[in-house]
Amino acid sequence: MDQTNLPPKAAEIVACARSLLAEGGYNGFSYANISDAVRITKASVHHHFPSKAELVRTVIKLYREEGRRGMAAIEEQIADPLGQLRAYTGYWEDCIRDGTSSFCICAMLASELSAIPDEVASEVRGHFRDLATWLASLLTRGAANGTFRLRGAAETEAMGLMATVHGAMLAARVHGDPQVFAAIVQRGVELLLPPPSRRPVGTSRATLDSSY
Repeated sequence: MDQTNLPPKAAEIVACARSLLAEGGYNGFSYANISDAVRITKASVHHHFPSKAELVRTVIKLYREEGRRGMAAIEEQIADPLGQLRAYTGYWEDCIRDGTSSFCICAMLASELSAIPDEVASEVRGHFRDLATWLASLLTRGAANGTFRLRGAAETEAMGLMATVHGAMLAARVHGDPQVFAAIVQRGVELLLPPPSRRPVGTSRATLDSSY
């Protein structure tokens, strides 16, 4: 699925729902909110997406596809694992700073997991699997070439890093300060590195447009 393949008004509804999800989660909006924002009737919203679960599932499926494209772009553009990790965290740092997206919608929905429809929860879990698998692969490659010093299994370290990133998003929102996110994540990345004298040289970073 690609948002460009949706009818224009359906794509507008999806974009609106995505923004509302980032702000208040699944139970933080209704079709009335979308109707007001997109300037169509609630009946028209139902025409494109008969149920809220179907709408949010569509949003998350598209979000996952964007994430997979973003991760693939990082690997194409950046060779070293630390540079790849910094591109991932840097993407969110930029989004939070400029207000493009202050919170991962799947992290927001994860906090409501027991209260959202199964089909939505399944997509949310899928997003976390996608990200955890990619981060574990990145950390494994980095540990093999001396970039990272892992204290546990790569899969466990990946989940810990995800928790750090998403927790930093929450802290930045609470304090209203994007620098809070940057400081927390920087510390989390530093904990993965060996002592300075043992670190490889020559890392890089790219500016990417895809989200994850």
